[in-house]
Parts: sequence; structure tokens; C-alpha cells
Amino acid sequence: MSLLEVKNLGITFGGLHAVEDFNLTLEKGDLYGLIGPNGAGKTTVFNLLTGVYKPTSGTFYLDGKELKGKKPVDINKAGIARTFQNIRLFKKLSVLDNVKVGLHNSMKYSTLTGILRLPGYFKVERAMNEKARELLHVFELDGEADTLASNLPYGKQRKLEIARAIATNPKLLLLDEPAAGMNPNETNELMETIRLIRSRFDLTVLVIEHDMNLVSGLCEKITVLNFGTELAKGPTEEVLKNPEVIKAYLGE
Repeated sequence: MSLLEVKNLGITFGGLHAVEDFNLTLEKGDLYGLIGPNGAGKTTVFNLLTGVYKPTSGTFYLDGKELKGKKPVDINKAGIARTFQNIRLFKKLSVLDNVKVGLHNSMKYSTLTGILRLPGYFKVERAMNEKARELLHVFELDGEADTLASNLPYGKQRKLEIARAIATNPKLLLLDEPAAGMNPNETNELMETIRLIRSRFDLTVLVIEHDMNLVSGLCEKITVLNFGTELAKGPTEEVLKNPEVIKAYLGE
């Protein structure tokens, strides 16, 4: 069974077809790219897959379970996590606490246990701290665990957002322009990080990106969107040579 099956997914805003008849199949372990010009509908696809938008047509399945119409929190619990084009951290919390927020799916205690500081509270808190520090170590952020998220350099804020997403224990990780605003060295480091987390956490990764160096160097296959519809899909090297894809990016 494929990990993700998207069938004829679409959404209309008034008379505008933002995404129409979108189809995608991801196998476990895929490193897949979703590209296209600005306004092509890429982030809208992410919003559909994470429950931010309700599709007006089509559906999608994760591990055979239909998730169309589910709330974002339920889709996250089912195994889809994401990052955002514009970084969304809890900037007044520490780096460690940002990751701990992401552990809500796997570590819990009752409100009463927390208020009364019963033994169960301290047990869960210790486990959360250990897990969060393990994740920070993977991203080489353990030395800044007590730093406010707002004080991290831009590239490290990107890493922290990915670490927090992984803390929710996803099967599928959606990365929305993770290299945006990064210099070439930071982008190369990010590519290595994505490869590492795919293998270490047994993840399938779907990436939206405009940086063609990252796309060609990281993604095994890609789909190209243009005006909300699929323009091309297949192995990355072949698709990037497609005349229609070049035209969509560069014009006539």
C-alpha cells in the first residue's frame, strides 16, 4: 500500500479553481518535490493535505485511511506534519520548549496531575525533556536549548521548525520552501539534514521549493503545478528538461 494517495483533489474559491484534479502517490521513504511558479497552487495543496482548507472535490488517504474533511489536529495525529513558508515558531519560548510543544501527540498527563504536581507529571516531563534534547542533538541545536527561539539565526530557526514537526511523530513531513532566505552553504546543510532525518526517522518527505539546486540535488521525483493543475510529473532530471516546464518558469 502506498503511504499517500491523493485522488482528484481540488478546491474552488468563488469561481477560481485554485487546485483542480490533483493526483499524487507517495511510497514510504520517498523524497518528492512539488514545484511551480508563484501562485501555481503548491501551498494550497499543503493546506488541503493538512486540513487548513476543506477540499471541494476529490479525497486523500494516508496509509489507507481517508483524511478528507478531518481537522488539522486529527490529520497531524494520523501522521502528517508540516512546516510553513513563513517560519511559525513560539518565539517567546525557549528552543527546548518549542520542541516539547510538538510532543503533545505522544506524551500526556491529566490537568489534575499537572496542577497537583503528582509523580506522573514529573515522569512525563522528564521523558519530554529527554526526547526533545535528543531531537535538538540531531539538528545540532542542543547547545541552544535554553535560548529564546526569536534569538536564533534564521537558518537555525528553520531547523527548529522542522525539529518541532518531527516531534509530533509523523509518517509524512511536508516542507514548504524550507530553503527560503538561506544562502548556498545553509541550503547545502539543509539538504544533508533532510536526507538524515528521512533515514533516521523513517520519514516520507514532500517538499515545495523554488531553489532548483535543492530540487535537483534532493528530490528523486517531482510534480509541476501551473495555474492549479498538473503540468508534468516524473523523475526530477527528466521533468526539469520538459519544454513546457521551462516555458512555465521562464515564459516564451
